[in-house]
Parts: sequence; structure tokens; C-alpha cells
Amino acid sequence: MFKLSIITINYNNLGGLMSTITSVQNQTWQGFEYIVIDGGSNDGSKEYLLRHNQYIDYWVSEPDKGIYNAMNKGIKEAKGTYLLFLNSGDHFFNEKVLELNHAVLIQNDLICFNLQMVRNGISKIAKSPANPCFSDLYTTSLPHPATFIKRELFNKVGLYDENLRIVSDWKFFLLALFKFNSSYLKVEQTLSTFYLDGVSTLEDNSHERKLVLNQYFNKFISDYECLIESRKCVNSNRFKMLQEIERTVFGKKIVSLFFRTYVVMFSKKRLRDVLVSKKSL
Repeated sequence: MFKLSIITINYNNLGGLMSTITSVQNQTWQGFEYIVIDGGSNDGSKEYLLRHNQYIDYWVSEPDKGIYNAMNKGIKEAKGTYLLFLNSGDHFFNEKVLELNHAVLIQNDLICFNLQMVRNGISKIAKSPANPCFSDLYTTSLPHPATFIKRELFNKVGLYDENLRIVSDWKFFLLALFKFNSSYLKVEQTLSTFYLDGVSTLEDNSHERKLVLNQYFNKFISDYECLIESRKCVNSNRFKMLQEIERTVFGKKIVSLFFRTYVVMFSKKRLRDVLVSKKSL
């Protein structure tokens, strides 16, 4: 059995597929199987897969019923203890990232890394929480191309919901963490690169999210939304109160005193750091 199965799904994205496959085959650690599920592309993707057959353990090119149907096909073929979805166009952060990090694939259900996100040539590193709570996944999700999923977790939570177009992976993570209490590990390393031009980033997914939340967490979701609104109101009122205080003579003195105190404390810290560094020389 393989330690890891990397799964790529593709449909009429030859350029992205080439980038992803190149990234996978260039990894300095090769203790994984590689699976490609193509949706019956007619842009040359199938021919490219035929030419690179030696780098792929399993691939198929046939019509499917959408993104999550294709991903489920990959899950059913996977033999690895852990699965990683690196879909067409995504790629690893560098050639050694698996060599340096595959040792963490031991026991946790979900192992989450950081993700480089690129939009219009500008990139940033997205970091997931060390200990995710419900509010973290209320409107966002774990980074799919940077999260290793234990294969057996799909037996417990279920495969991806093919009735959802763009949030089924979010639903899976939500249920895994907050219904099935799956174990989770956060690794402070960047694993892969994701480009913000896919379906999940261009379409509004709020309707599908509400359907999932109401189906599984309906008993307390209204209370939770009220709590969020209350927090927004408190923060807004607190900001307005600070603005009003600052307008008064007394308030200006307080702000001035706070600023002077902060400058003094910062200066002392800088001086202490300098003295410590000199002692170490």
C-alpha cells in the first residue's frame, strides 16, 4: 500500500494539466501513487496523458457528472493511506516539499499545510488555524490542495456530495471536524500553489453553504448568527465610543499618554534587545 495517493482531476485544461503533472513528477520524494481523472477532454489532454503514461499509476478519460463525481472516482481508485487533491492547474510549492514533509503522514485524519494563493500574478500565503473552531469554517474552508486526508475518513464521513456544485469539499471538512470529531494537525509549511480563477472562487457559494448548515446544524445556527451580529454591534459601538472620547480634551490626553507610554516601552525593549545581542558576541 502506498503512503500517499495524489489525485488530479481535469477537464479541457491542457495547460493546467501539464503544469500539475510536471510538478508531481519533479518531486524528489516519489513514495506515492498518482491518479488522473479526466472528464473526456477534447483539447489534447487525453493525448498528453497517453504520452506521459509512465508517470501515472492510473488514469481515465471519460465523461463525468461534475467536479465531485470526478474526485469521487479518484477516491475509489486510491490505495494510499492519505489522499491529496492537486487539481489541474495547481502545483507543489517546490520540488522538495514532499521529501521534507511526508514524515508527518502518520496518524491524524486531516493534516493541513499553508497554501500559496495567486491572483493576477500577485501571490500571498494563506494560513489555516492551528486549532480550527466552527467560526473558522463558517464562511471559509481548509485549503484543499494543501490538506492531506486520511483515506479511511471517507468511509466515516462519506464521499463528496455530488449534489453540490462548489462547496462539497467544505462540507466534508465541516462534518469531519464538527460532527465526527476528526483529529487535525497543522503544519507551518507551504505545500502547494492554487490559482484563484476556478469555479469555486468565481461563483457565489452562499446558497449551497446555507443548505448544508441548515441540514446539519439547524438547531443552533440561528443562535450562532445572532451571536455574530451581536459581536459586530458591540465592536461598532466600541469604535464609536472611542471616537467620541478622543474628541474630548480628556480623551486627547488619554490618547497622548497611551502613545507616549507605548513609545517608552518600545524603546526599552529595543535597548534590551541590543544589550542582549552584545552580550552574546
